Amino acid sequence: MVSGYQLIAGLTPEPLSAAGKRSVKLNLPALQSKMKIDPEGYQTELGLLYSQFNSALDLFRQQAALNFTATSGVSADPTISKGLGDRAVFLAHVTPFYPKQLTEFPRQLADFLKTSAKSLPSGLRCHVAQALILLVNRKMVEIGENLALFMELQTLGDRNMRKLSFSHVVHSIRRMNKKHKNEVKNRRLQNILFGRLQREDEAVAKRSLTTLCELHRRKVWFDDRTANAICMACFHSSSRIMIAAISYLLNHEKIEDDDDDDSDASSREDDSKLQKPQAILSKEAVYKAYHKGTSSSKKKKKAKLERAIRSRKKKQRISSGTSSSNNYSPLVHLKDAQGFAEKLLSRLQTCNERFEVKMMMLKVIARTVGLHRLIFELFSIQTFSNSLYSFIQPHQRDINNLLAATVQACHDMVPPDAVEPLFKQIVNQFVHDRSRPEAIAVGLNVIREICLRVPLLMTEDLLQDLVLYKKTHKKAVSVAARSLMTLFREICPSLLLKKDRGRPSDPKARPKAYGEVTVSSNVPDVELLQHDDRDDEEDEAEDAEDIDKMRCSFEDDCDSDEFSSASDDHEDDNDSESRENSDGEEDSIDEDSDNGVDANDSDYDEEGEGDNDMEEMEEDVEANHEKVNVDVTKAKASKRKLSDFDGQLIAADTSLRALKRLAVEKLKGSSLNSTDAFLSNEDFQKIKELKAKKAANSALAQQGFKVPSSDQLSFRRVDPSKLEAHIRRKLTKEQRLALVKAGREEREKYQSRTAVKRKKTGGLSNQQKERKKLISRQEKTQKQRRGGKQFRGKKAWKC
Repeated sequence: MVSGYQLIAGLTPEPLSAAGKRSVKLNLPALQSKMKIDPEGYQTELGLLYSQFNSALDLFRQQAALNFTATSGVSADPTISKGLGDRAVFLAHVTPFYPKQLTEFPRQLADFLKTSAKSLPSGLRCHVAQALILLVNRKMVEIGENLALFMELQTLGDRNMRKLSFSHVVHSIRRMNKKHKNEVKNRRLQNILFGRLQREDEAVAKRSLTTLCELHRRKVWFDDRTANAICMACFHSSSRIMIAAISYLLNHEKIEDDDDDDSDASSREDDSKLQKPQAILSKEAVYKAYHKGTSSSKKKKKAKLERAIRSRKKKQRISSGTSSSNNYSPLVHLKDAQGFAEKLLSRLQTCNERFEVKMMMLKVIARTVGLHRLIFELFSIQTFSNSLYSFIQPHQRDINNLLAATVQACHDMVPPDAVEPLFKQIVNQFVHDRSRPEAIAVGLNVIREICLRVPLLMTEDLLQDLVLYKKTHKKAVSVAARSLMTLFREICPSLLLKKDRGRPSDPKARPKAYGEVTVSSNVPDVELLQHDDRDDEEDEAEDAEDIDKMRCSFEDDCDSDEFSSASDDHEDDNDSESRENSDGEEDSIDEDSDNGVDANDSDYDEEGEGDNDMEEMEEDVEANHEKVNVDVTKAKASKRKLSDFDGQLIAADTSLRALKRLAVEKLKGSSLNSTDAFLSNEDFQKIKELKAKKAANSALAQQGFKVPSSDQLSFRRVDPSKLEAHIRRKLTKEQRLALVKAGREEREKYQSRTAVKRKKTGGLSNQQKERKKLISRQEKTQKQRRGGKQFRGKKAWKC
């Protein structure tokens, strides 16, 4: 009789000979490949292996019932554990080829892990879990049936098991929602994780929170239910769960595990991924991936291109602005933001956590208030301000993050009276003559950011005092003061002195009063469409006028020859008539000048004569209109008289006024018609284009900065490092040494002159050549004699 150990240890040759095969002992991987090729020919071997698996499974179940540990009983023999694990993986591979014979196999694996996971050795536990994961990936088992099991396996304290189960859960749910989202399945899985998150057990809740955060970060479960579940974890009874949830809400991409080895391993994996060369996206690479090589090489090239595209998209997501990252924050999807902020504020006042945790809670509250533009009740505002009020000191630890949270909590819907004590505290504590320049710069930057959101806090005297800091010699302080001055040039120039206003874009600009809202009575920016239509009409009119002028000039050139003879005939008559008319006009002018004073006096004395003069002026205008309507041929043939010229000027003036009245009436009519009419999709698209064009032109013409809207400010994250811009901190000795070493990197190592000369390239010097020159002994002695006689004694000219 064959013992149980022999059944587990390996295969005997008897079943192979019974199946008609050679009597040799096969290993499991070779048998697995042969069973996949010919499933029907290896049913006997499958039955034998399945019976061996069941017998070993019964042994381990009995061990779990007797409360054996992982180092005692049957588990103490590593061969038995390895045999069971290998057979579990083997049967998982061949289950799709034998669905009827192995119907109960997935359920047996799941039950075995549920009952005996704690007492199993680590290697066997991982092998059985891998077998079950393989069945889930082959779609033999649904993830919803074993999600609770894999979440429970993460709490056993086994690091390898925790990583395996966590990655399987995340990738399975991600793969399930890749093409389309099944809301029914997702809701069932979410209910399992939400229930485990609300448990009092810290380990269970921590693994559920980590899984939810990872799925939300990967945008797999990017809905309101997941976001609210993560936010509600801030009120868990365990402080570690609360800190983990708050750290994720503060835009931490990943909740770090307590084990440092996990973080080191993940960082090493990320570094190795970054070091791999990526495929270059070019037309040649795309053409080769689809048209060059065999099918297998094309498949590899396509995979490289896909990896390169994914990495480029990931870099684009990372390099996007901070406002886009705020859209991914679960705080945006809060259903009851007001209740969340008030509840977290009350917990902040009663908790006994360390200072860093309190700062994190303050930041979450401030970001919630800023994102949703919450209006607290008066008591809540005062309590929040008082909690910040006691910390607003220049020497306070982590003061930059605290001031950033203060700025984030301000928006245009907050009453200025509620923020005024906090604003005065910042001004009094940071900006005064005895304060350090670093504190003054930070204070001015914070004041600028608060006034950007609540401009009604600033008074004229305070602003003029703060602007005086622009003349200081400290760069950080002067830059901060000038930025404050530039801000108020745009939002309210009247608060500044005349010399500080510069050239604002709108000199009459003022901030809106508290609660003031601009209500649009028509389609926004519809006037851009009207102005564009008028510009088109004006262009068409100008083109028509140019065509008419060209036509008239052409006709005048043609008619000039015809009228030239007639003009010569009438020239003498016109000269004589002009002389007579000029004489008569001189006489009339003289008579008028003699009687001019009396006429003026009579006009001031009598009012009736003034009425008569008005009637006479009206008659003159009518007469001038009649004079204007003369024949064109007569006007061209004869020269213009002075009276006719005056009449034409008056007529032109009156006609211009009439044209202006008609234009105004037309504009009124067109505006009424445009408001009553329906706008098509093309009109809205044109309005969008004109709006973008107008914004681009204003951005190019504007010298200062563009004041963002309240919605943009609410989504913008306040960076604490920007509050201390241009501030030079005193470096430590280690930092100075690091700077010195960084400056020496490109410099060569110091060497003496002789060492440099020895390494010199390009041949020998003249002295070295002279030393190595071969000369005879006689020449050498003569040279020494000549050299010895020179410069001995005094020179002749010096005697």
